[in-house]
Amino acid sequence: MPNLRDVLTQASQNGVAVGHFNIADFSLLKAVFAAAYELKVPVIVGASEGERKFLGARQLAALVRSLREEFDFPIFLNADHTHTLASAVEAAKAGYDAIVFDLSALPLDENARQTKEAVEVLKAINPSILIEGEIGDIGTGSEIHDEVPDLSKGLTDPEEAKRYFAASNIDILSPAVGNMHGMVKSMVQGKTKKRLDLARIAKIKSATGALLTLHGASGTDDDDMRKAIDAGINIIHINTELRIAWRQGLDASLTKHPQEVVPYKILPAAIDAIKEVAASRLKLFNKLA
Repeated sequence: MPNLRDVLTQASQNGVAVGHFNIADFSLLKAVFAAAYELKVPVIVGASEGERKFLGARQLAALVRSLREEFDFPIFLNADHTHTLASAVEAAKAGYDAIVFDLSALPLDENARQTKEAVEVLKAINPSILIEGEIGDIGTGSEIHDEVPDLSKGLTDPEEAKRYFAASNIDILSPAVGNMHGMVKSMVQGKTKKRLDLARIAKIKSATGALLTLHGASGTDDDDMRKAIDAGINIIHINTELRIAWRQGLDASLTKHPQEVVPYKILPAAIDAIKEVAASRLKLFNKLA
């Protein structure tokens, strides 16, 4: 079984990106795994601090490990948007393949200093774990917002990215390039799309040579995502689109079966809806469609 670094390196050589999907319950994990397994493409599942608190950091690691071992399939686990060293250490000890150590709210130099210290601690626990750092402002909350926040002042500068990447000793860099956590109502309705600063992505890639992650990709224009991969994006995060599919699938199932109380009879409709979205994104990222 290849490790995550090998998978990302191979994807980069093939000109594709690895899909990353946040999971908050077993229905989401089941759906994302099924989509990746059928398409025969590697996949990363992630859980934020809140999602790990709900699921259990060690319990989630055990579930993902069981799928990897039983099916001999490259599914990897990421501790998404981890804001404290204690939480990062917990994930590293639980066997996570990657950690997003997110101190992007701090000034760049302080972010780099604390992140470097965290990298040393986490690599001592597991030398093969990949640590991702983030600079710039992409907003907060993978939810439906009333309006698009003005994130123009928080875009990542390529030269600052170069300095941060070198100073922090991270493996993966997460920049702000027009991406945004969550979606607005017009995006949910399909009336508008997020647009990316493709030239900025290319400049950051050239300046750093780093593996790059696109967070907050839900609702992004498909062609922009294709071009972002060509410009150097290696991992693409989808969360809000899955949450919407989960809710819509569950609502439809409860409406169709108002008297049903058996979870394993109610939830398959939600799983099917999530799987459809995950499959469409994986086809796009792997240039299968």
